[in-house]
Amino acid sequence: MSSERVRVAILDDYQGVAFKFADWSGIKDRIIVDSFPDTTADEDVLAKRLEPYTVICAMRERTKFRASLLDRLPNLRLIATTGALNRGIDVAYAKTKGIIVSGTGGRGNSTLEHIWALILATVRYIVVEDVRTKASAVPWQTTIPMGLAGRTLGLVGVGRLGSQTAAIAKAFGMEVVGWSPNLTPERAESAGVTFIASKEELFRRSDIVSIQMVLSDRTHHMITGADLALMKPSAFFINTSRGPLVDEVALVEILQKKGIAGAGLDVFDEEPLPLDHPLRKLDNVTLSPHMGYVSDSNYEVFWGHTVENIAAFLDGRPTRVMDG
Repeated sequence: MSSERVRVAILDDYQGVAFKFADWSGIKDRIIVDSFPDTTADEDVLAKRLEPYTVICAMRERTKFRASLLDRLPNLRLIATTGALNRGIDVAYAKTKGIIVSGTGGRGNSTLEHIWALILATVRYIVVEDVRTKASAVPWQTTIPMGLAGRTLGLVGVGRLGSQTAAIAKAFGMEVVGWSPNLTPERAESAGVTFIASKEELFRRSDIVSIQMVLSDRTHHMITGADLALMKPSAFFINTSRGPLVDEVALVEILQKKGIAGAGLDVFDEEPLPLDHPLRKLDNVTLSPHMGYVSDSNYEVFWGHTVENIAAFLDGRPTRVMDG
């Protein structure tokens, strides 16, 4: 690389921690860094904002880099994304334009921890009672949490995360059932999960439904209003995977009608969730701002590897390159 400093843009660092969790001192004299913590989906805004930058640091899939945007970024040579995979980047097209995409590793079990934090907070009404207690509300108790022992957890998706979620459910004495488009009885058995032949039966049978699926064109809106309508009035719906897996309009409607007991959601169709979104106004939903992958230990690896990837690029030896 030339001796001229390289312009680097850090995107969507909501907590402002990029410099807290990594040591940038080894490259600080070789780069000029700007941070843009405000996420936008407006491609015109993004193209104008990012046009000068050679390196862009992307936090997961918060900003999408489709072919149409990549065509408008003539100076871009490296996208340093956190995580080992980023479906928000058209990696194959980036490669045709000479743009390197580098990823990172991770550490810990943040997503698994958050799945169970959200399940427990939702079914035990932790947030509701926290707010009431701090407001000095009376009476002292108002909610009746769902006991987990003997209840049925229905997993839509029984991959690595689904299997780990199932193991914890069994520690609570729950029955665990599973379904996905490609799940077989043999794979379900190896995961310690009872195989359910249809999505509809899983929704009818479960006391808690948790989604552990990858978003793709095939799985977009795979959970429909008709599926949600099959749930018991006492059941809870949990989504820590991706918002568009679910028909969000239908989910809001069933929650507004109190058709199910409640929901715990970490992911949404649009993120950050619009300030006027109806989900923000419901009293039977527990929300978190897509925190499933967020932890101090994970961020140490995310940002540490990001700095290493930028340094390797500056030295002409790119590392952790995604093939697409």
